Amino acid sequence: MKTIIKTEKAPAPIGPYNQAVAVQGQLVFTAGQISADPVSENIVGTTIAEQTTQVCENLKAILYASHTDFAHVVKTTVFLKNMGDFPAMNEVYARYFGEASPARSTVEVARLPKDVLVEIEAVALVV
Repeated sequence: MKTIIKTEKAPAPIGPYNQAVAVQGQLVFTAGQISADPVSENIVGTTIAEQTTQVCENLKAILYASHTDFAHVVKTTVFLKNMGDFPAMNEVYARYFGEASPARSTVEVARLPKDVLVEIEAVALVV
């Protein structure tokens, strides 16, 4: 059984997908989050640090709506427009995920929605 997760505290999807889907009440899979403001849907920030901060805030809202948090994330995938931004993204990412960071893949991509610099998706345990 799957449950669709929706919250107004994170940006609405810009296509035919959901913010997150919980499976059997045990795992939640988030859609990739970009640095869009949940209310205005405008892109927040021009630097990788600013955009990563907004991405993590959007993820936090979706995780909370899914009855979980960063401490229970088991896997993330980070999409970067420029791998040269990795150190600055990593610094912000570490502030949110802390010592018990999940497994992670990071890939450089040619382009992201709305020409943002970073997108992150997560898989978490529902608590």
